[in-house]
Amino acid sequence: MTLEADYRDFRDNIRRFAQTELAPRAAELDRSGEPPHQVHQAAAKLGIPGLPYPESYGGGGADIFAQCVAMEEMARACASSALSLGSSWILSAVVDFGSKDQQDRIVPQMVAGEARSAWGLTEPKGGSDLMAASTKATRTGDGWIINGVKRFITNGGWADWYMVFARTSEKRFGLFLVNKADPGVSFGAQEKKMGMRASPTSDVILDNVIVPEWRLLGDPERGAEYINKALLKSRMQMSAHALGIAGAALTEALRYTKERVQFGQPVADFQLVRGLVADMAIKVEAARATLCSACELYIGGDPAAKTQASIAKVLCSDAAMAVTTDAVQLYGGYGYLQDYPVERMMRDAKVTQIWEGTNQIHRLMIAKDFYERV
Repeated sequence: MTLEADYRDFRDNIRRFAQTELAPRAAELDRSGEPPHQVHQAAAKLGIPGLPYPESYGGGGADIFAQCVAMEEMARACASSALSLGSSWILSAVVDFGSKDQQDRIVPQMVAGEARSAWGLTEPKGGSDLMAASTKATRTGDGWIINGVKRFITNGGWADWYMVFARTSEKRFGLFLVNKADPGVSFGAQEKKMGMRASPTSDVILDNVIVPEWRLLGDPERGAEYINKALLKSRMQMSAHALGIAGAALTEALRYTKERVQFGQPVADFQLVRGLVADMAIKVEAARATLCSACELYIGGDPAAKTQASIAKVLCSDAAMAVTTDAVQLYGGYGYLQDYPVERMMRDAKVTQIWEGTNQIHRLMIAKDFYERV
């Protein structure tokens, strides 16, 4: 049995949820730019916010492949909603690196869908260069004081908990759990974006924010190690997100070209169209196979998962951009109109090549690993 076969029923269940709750709202959410409140309520009833958390806390106990399946199916229906929902999984880092006390305090909120979470990584002068982060955490008698600005934060202002990456010494970093209600926490204006419009994005401003000692995640000097491990999981989840966009665009293109008649026959009968569709399908299936391989390596504890996840990230996001662009082309003039979903998918796809480490950075990482193998 393959992973895909093992999770077929699970995929079907998530797909039904996505088509029922996400897809009908996708266009309106894109137009309004409002956060997907109703989607979150529906997802909580199904247990999606708790998917990666332990069953002992009422979570789903899902492995990374199941998380990727869920993310892909949700992104097929609405990339913005999928992004916001998946952000609730960030605090699974508390399970990986935190204390039992932290887990008892935080995890039940996430599993129940009562709280949302967000990264606190990117800064105005530090995107892919995470080690250039200047946000500073200074130890006090009974906790820490944090100062800095985090930029392009998904769920910024909407999330309740922020996992903040901050410098604790000249060359060391820690991870801190910051709540939006903490004095000194404020948010910049919501960014006006090309795509992912229903997923809030803003600066998170930390001005002398005092956090108690229990909000420090693990060792205050091992934050870089923790974040790299957390980002490996996130990278695969977001690869699946991009794959979902690509798969949805391919499906829409197939449907449209079968129905659209030109010169007395369906557009799908033209040889050039079939060649383009075949290339789209190849990109989607190659990306899916690579992501599945990365998940298998990760589940098996193989260190090769790191590079395979980078390859999956590049393949999935490049496929998302290429396939959505081709889908718009196949729609002709209609593809340029907001009345049709491929226009939204193309806008949503672009950022997948930028976040989670730009594809250029991942290519450098992939090349480095392969050179070291020689």
